[in-house]
Amino acid sequence: MKKQGFAPIVNENSTVLILGTIPSLESLRKQERYGHKYNQFWKILFTLFGKPLPDNYSEKNALLIENNIAIWDVLDSCEGEGSLDSNIRNEKPNDFETFFKEYPRIKHIFFTGQKAAQLYKKHIGFNSDKTYTTLPSPSPANARMTLEKKTEEWKVILQAVKNQQ
Repeated sequence: MKKQGFAPIVNENSTVLILGTIPSLESLRKQERYGHKYNQFWKILFTLFGKPLPDNYSEKNALLIENNIAIWDVLDSCEGEGSLDSNIRNEKPNDFETFFKEYPRIKHIFFTGQKAAQLYKKHIGFNSDKTYTTLPSPSPANARMTLEKKTEEWKVILQAVKNQQ
């Protein structure tokens, strides 16, 4: 089964980029990033910024833009059954060269798990003018870590946002 990713959520003020691998089947069905009801991405971010989690997707995206955070995926497309990153094959990366030319203020890149970091390293490579951090996955497949522990480790995003203001 072929999966096609979404366009990035970004603007000219973005300084932080959070990268996943590619949207899950549920996210693609809903046309919402991190759309699976058990994915903790939005819950973690809203907790970090001390705000209640809205149901409205555009309100979720507004939190990102207000805080100069962009989100995208390492992959533009891939093949694979289901939503597990371990099933990804025949992957095609997004065009990061053009992306970083369009959004030169992005200096901090956070990966939402090991697979996103591995795919980025394989297809794009790390650049010395950016910092890279791999975070624990917010996916329901990462059940070995509590929400509280994930949120604690994701606090580095807050620091990166504050350092860019």
